[in-house]
Amino acid sequence: MAKNTLSSRFRKVDIDEFDENKFVDDHDEPADQQGPDAVEVENLIRQGDMMAALHIALRNPPINSRNPAIKERAQAVVLRVLTSFKSSDIEPAVKSLNKNGVDLLMKYIYKGFERPTENSSAILLQWHEKAFAVGGLGSIVRVMTARKTV
Repeated sequence: MAKNTLSSRFRKVDIDEFDENKFVDDHDEPADQQGPDAVEVENLIRQGDMMAALHIALRNPPINSRNPAIKERAQAVVLRVLTSFKSSDIEPAVKSLNKNGVDLLMKYIYKGFERPTENSSAILLQWHEKAFAVGGLGSIVRVMTARKTV
């Protein structure tokens, strides 16, 4: 005779505790996940060293952070750097990045498209054009399918 399989008493492991969407991390954010240093970036922008400001803004992304305030602050720093560039300096700046840097830049560009500010969309479109020329379609696909956001 067949056993009653409708009963849930046989279930010993709670599979719901392994669901990614329900995971709660009790630890504080590590210091390396705090995003870029806004003061250092702002000083480089004032000095006119835009290339170094871009590299520092992209150096420490809060990808693994769950704190939206940290991610917003990092987005604001990167957007400040991107809007400070001259149009003629965008292409050399994008070409100075490696593949992961271009992908990270593309993540920030798309994040900027989500919440546009005055004239930011036009500047982000210029950056997107140059980043697409360097990273190709693969960069866009990697950004759109990435589970971890900035």
